[in-house]
Amino acid sequence: MFGLGWGELLIILVIIIAIFGAGRLAGIGGALGGSIREFKKAVKEDETPAARPEPLRTAAPRADPEVKEDETPAARPEPRAEGETKA
Repeated sequence: MFGLGWGELLIILVIIIAIFGAGRLAGIGGALGGSIREFKKAVKEDETPAARPEPLRTAAPRADPEVKEDETPAARPEPRAEGETKA
């Protein structure tokens, strides 16, 4: 296990207990266990076959009141100021 023997793991455990304290270490372990349980529950729920999702519906395009049905926006001439010429 990562090249660590039982002696090294025991020393690391003693150092961790000295830093955090036995009570706080138990709380951390409980929180970690609860997190793992929630994760497993979420993964299990995700694996269950769900109802087939409905296809996405696109909205109908809105009609531009200034554009006639037979005229596209590209075909409309751009408004120009008086005296302006096309370059």
